[in-house]
Amino acid sequence: MADNFAKYRQESLTNIKSPKGIILRTNRSIQIEGAFGVLKQDYGFRRLNRRGYSYVKSEFILLCIAYNINKYSNKKEQNRCVSHIHLPRAG
Repeated sequence: MADNFAKYRQESLTNIKSPKGIILRTNRSIQIEGAFGVLKQDYGFRRLNRRGYSYVKSEFILLCIAYNINKYSNKKEQNRCVSHIHLPRAG
């Protein structure tokens, strides 16, 4: 098990430090910060209503689904559904 972990960790480190990995990391950090900002500021979502791992997970998943549907509908209205911020995966 430790051998698999070390192998996957090295593979992950190689991917992250590659030129493509650097671009993807940059895009991800920008996208994630924006998403949390929208959830907090625009949606007024400051705290979870339930306790317990399964309840928190369910509530957060529903919030993410609502965010993604709203984002998709806005893109659809503005005919921007064909462009991508990230690089397409190879293979």
